[in-house]
Formats: sequence, C-alpha cells, structure tokens
Amino acid sequence: MITIDNQEVFTETHELVDPAHTALVVIDPQNDFCAAGGIFARAGKDMSTMPAAIEACARLVDSARAAGVTVFFIQNQKLPNGRSTSPAWLRFLTVRNKITEEPEVCLAGSWGADFVPELQPTGTDIVVQKWRSSAFVGTNLDMLLRVHRIRTVVCCGFITQGCVESTARDAGFYDYYPVVVEDAVANHDPALHEASLLVQRSRYDVLPAAEIRAIWDASAPQFARKA
Repeated sequence: MITIDNQEVFTETHELVDPAHTALVVIDPQNDFCAAGGIFARAGKDMSTMPAAIEACARLVDSARAAGVTVFFIQNQKLPNGRSTSPAWLRFLTVRNKITEEPEVCLAGSWGADFVPELQPTGTDIVVQKWRSSAFVGTNLDMLLRVHRIRTVVCCGFITQGCVESTARDAGFYDYYPVVVEDAVANHDPALHEASLLVQRSRYDVLPAAEIRAIWDASAPQFARKA
C-alpha cells in the first residue's frame, strides 16, 4: 500500500482481493452464451472455450463463498417484442453478433436466460439483472456493492471483450478496484479474447484464478471461526 494525495492506495494483490472488501461478480453464465443448445451455439459460434471457463468460475465461486467474499451473479435479460431494446441495441445483438434468428438472446424467463447448471446462485449470493453489456448500466449493482462496503470488484464470466470488459471498465469509473480473472473469462473468438485482455491489462489488474483462490483459501479458516 502507498499513500497518494493523502489517500491509501492498494498496491499488492492480497490487499486488492482481501475478502473483507471484495466482491466476486460472475457475469452472464447463461445458456444462450455458454451452452451447446443456446442461441450463440446455434449461430455457429465456437463454444470450445466455454467448459474450461465455466469450471474456473465455479472453483472461484466455491473459494469466494468459503472465504466470506460476497458473490454477485449477473443475469442478462431481454423483454419480448422489443420492449427493452432500442434500434441501436438491436443492431448490436443481431448484425454485429452475426445472429440471424429472432433476436431473443437471454429472453426473460426462457431457458436461454437461465444460468448454466454448473453456476447456480445460492441463498447467500445476490442476483442482479441487467439489460446492456455493463452490469452497472440501469441496475442496482453499485448500490448493493456500497451496502456491502465493497472496494474491489473481481470479474469473471462471459463474454471477454463484451460484458466482462464493459463491467470491469465501469467498476473503475465507479471508483472500485477492478480485477479480471484471465482464465475464468471466455468468448467465441481467441483473437478477440486475447486483444481484450491485452487492453484490459493496460488499465487494471488481470490475474490468474489460482493467485486469487490462494488468498481466499488462506482466509477461509478465519471466516469459519467467526461464523
């Protein structure tokens, strides 16, 4: 930790991801993005990186819960018949994503919007529904993070250059320390994945899951004693 402008600034990883002030934000682990039968898969996107990232996210969630880290699940949503979309957003959902079928990605209440079986929230987790790429836009995420006295937002999930990067950037703009877990995020294009991580590394911390889990796992016994 160093002092700049009379303020203490975290410099070490163990300070950044201290369970006392850290939240794990699991972004859009939903069937339409990650599952074989989802809309992205039906559009012909490469799903090969999804299983490993899902497993990495699940291990992070287990470690976070054991250490007392607050876990947020972010759930992308879309209302039917265009009731939550603008023409500009529809262009992104269809034309830019090369999806030609009816643009019902993560339709509210559908199987596609459900979380994948491996990543299911429990009663101790918080679910935040969102309507755009960033989990901060049009949601109560910032309020909930402040209620829980969160200073660091650890991001994992899907899609690397989309909702993950958007959420991490906004976390920094809302004055949280953003951390992205490099091996617990994925997309359907390796080049875009690597390009996004390259850009994100220039702005904030991008760390391997094992480094974060090691800190949380070491903290887990003390939280167990307090419980």
